[in-house]
Amino acid sequence: MPRFTSSFARALRTSLLASLLALFAIAHAQPTEIQMWYALTGALGEHTLEQVEDFNASQDQYRVVADFSGTYDETMVAAIAAFRAGTAPHIVQMFEVGTATMMYAEGAIKPVHELFAETGVPFDPDVFLPAVRGYYSLPDGRMMSMPFNSSTAVMWVNDDALEAAGIDPATVSLETWEEVREVARQVVDEGGADCGFSMAWPTWTQFEQFSAVHDIPLASLSNGLEGLGAEMLIDSDLHVQHVQNLIDMSAEGSFMYGGRGNAGDTLFVSGECAIVQGSSALIARVNREAEFDWTMHMLPYYEGTPNAPLNSIIGGASFWIMQGPDRSDEEWQGVAEFFAFLTTVEQAQKWHVDTGYLPIRFGIYEELEVEGFYDENPGLDIPYLQLTRGEATDNSRGLRLGNMPQIRAIIEEEFEIALEGQQSAEQAMNNAVERSNVVLRAFERANR
Repeated sequence: MPRFTSSFARALRTSLLASLLALFAIAHAQPTEIQMWYALTGALGEHTLEQVEDFNASQDQYRVVADFSGTYDETMVAAIAAFRAGTAPHIVQMFEVGTATMMYAEGAIKPVHELFAETGVPFDPDVFLPAVRGYYSLPDGRMMSMPFNSSTAVMWVNDDALEAAGIDPATVSLETWEEVREVARQVVDEGGADCGFSMAWPTWTQFEQFSAVHDIPLASLSNGLEGLGAEMLIDSDLHVQHVQNLIDMSAEGSFMYGGRGNAGDTLFVSGECAIVQGSSALIARVNREAEFDWTMHMLPYYEGTPNAPLNSIIGGASFWIMQGPDRSDEEWQGVAEFFAFLTTVEQAQKWHVDTGYLPIRFGIYEELEVEGFYDENPGLDIPYLQLTRGEATDNSRGLRLGNMPQIRAIIEEEFEIALEGQQSAEQAMNNAVERSNVVLRAFERANR
């Protein structure tokens, strides 16, 4: 048996101890944390957390910590403030109309295309539907943010309310505004429901989506997609006609204004209103709360409008990567791996099925159609079919207008004043254009 000197034995023990400590450290290493802010609530917020939990369970190198950050508007303000304070999260969920603000937030964000190029994580932007990919990309196709919850506006219809008013929901088409108004009037007159028609997200559904479906511009320069010099164009004859139609419907009792944001959703799920235009992502809440039979319809159009109906545009939100002091390579790698996980076919399909948000990848809709998913869930194919209806034009590819949340508030304020009878439809739209253009010029000056 060999004999060791005391110094050699001590060195051997030290080496063995160091090796054991290293192995212990590896075995007990803490995963790299990735901070994420999200803005979805209720069932949608729960499904968002499920996606995060699925990623965390799929590996042990990274851990995404998701925190609710308030409404989309509140999240935008908080994210900008956090960046200035050096405490921004790695990922923030931002609604689609915040795209221009985020794109021009120099130094605050890390573009998605840069993230994947630097980390080497495989990523193919061409797997996304053009309407989704284009909304969050530069004109040359480089993606700036990661699509997540993409929706579009649809028309929700309470079939029980229609039947109670003597209308057969199986035969009524509701394809035109003329028919929507007539059905809404009959529902109220015949006692099918207290409210015939309403909407959630008033500017999104009645101006942004309305413009795309009717192939008329919301703003110049392809709704701002071509640059910062865009001006609002919602004082057109058709926009004024539409506002006047809603004023007339309100006066006759067939239209009830539900308020700003998603307040109008409650009018539908409660059964108070028979027809409500809102987000396709309302499906989770409808399935959970509605105590009546319902169907989903495409958005209507005015008879005789050239090129209508055209495709709708997306809503929802995407994930933006925020810069911060001392971000490590491991943190960026974790963000890239999380994004790659979310965009796998399995996760993207699960998200679509669970929430009703659009299948944002090619192939998911076709696979589910073959499997009979849409036969078993009638109407859930409507958002996809509407979004891909026809060939997109400069008026229906989307919008990219600076400070769009502020512009939405202006439009809603002028619309509300007109509904109260304090100004005409034409005056409301003229005021909305004038005030919104002031906002656009201020954004342009700040970002030149």
